[in-house]
Amino acid sequence: MTVCLLLLSAVVLMAAWPVPRALTRASWPEQEPVVALWVWQCLVATVLLCCLTALTLGAAAVFHTVRTQVFAPAPPGVAEAYDLTTAPVWAASLTVLLACGAAWTTAMLARELVEARRRRGRARAHLRERAPDLPGGLPSGRGPLLVLEDEYPDAWWLPGSPPQLIVTTGALHRLTSHQLDAVLTHERGHARAHHDWLLHLSTALATGFPRVPLFTHFCDQTHRLVELAADDTASRRCGHLTTALALIELNQHRGVLSCANSHRLLGERVDRLLEPPPRLDRRHRALTTTVASLVPLLPLLITFAPGLTALA
Repeated sequence: MTVCLLLLSAVVLMAAWPVPRALTRASWPEQEPVVALWVWQCLVATVLLCCLTALTLGAAAVFHTVRTQVFAPAPPGVAEAYDLTTAPVWAASLTVLLACGAAWTTAMLARELVEARRRRGRARAHLRERAPDLPGGLPSGRGPLLVLEDEYPDAWWLPGSPPQLIVTTGALHRLTSHQLDAVLTHERGHARAHHDWLLHLSTALATGFPRVPLFTHFCDQTHRLVELAADDTASRRCGHLTTALALIELNQHRGVLSCANSHRLLGERVDRLLEPPPRLDRRHRALTTTVASLVPLLPLLITFAPGLTALA
């Protein structure tokens, strides 16, 4: 059970305040939101993998049948290296706790996916009311882009099958052609990067474990960083100024430039587009991405270390 304790120690180290708080307060994620999103995903994956491997070893220590199945492909002597036959009395309680956590995580993910599907269904039903299909024999008019008659300026991407990009006539009247291109590129950036799945994952974990700092910060930062990443996608094609002006035109009625408004992120995005921060150099980006990609290997190294030592 020593390996389980090491895995749970790694969970506490990464899920507690210091690591997520340091990453939240860092300035470089604003320069490289895509890299920052990858770092957050790797940290969360490491914590979840630590819990999963600890659960597997705990179940193998408590239940002989599980131990036999887990170590069936391993050569003789590997199972003895983990010393699972003399599990302490608290091993069963720890295993049950980890199993409950795994079940709760699965339930929260399933709940979020079901709710997201329900929301998309309601949104599509609302779209069918506002833009009904044409009678049979006439061209549908539906496609990747749907224009709604509405003086309210707005544009959004509706994921699903098939995905749908919606823009209102109010946005068409308010935006120039270049600004409209920036808005559509921003929304397509969300779709290409599958940001909706990342938002579902972060929301489910934060909802299921609201007192775990890593998951709460992961949720907050994901909602912020996906918008910055989509802004960068639009600004690289259409220019920073054009993207900023398009954002202002679409959200001016919401008080985007007001310091006291509840959409503070909008103001931060406009400021960032008007004064874009310098990007990290290619070497720094590659190093950060590589180190983050190696972090999820930590639970695997901890888990397989006794077995590899026994084989050496």
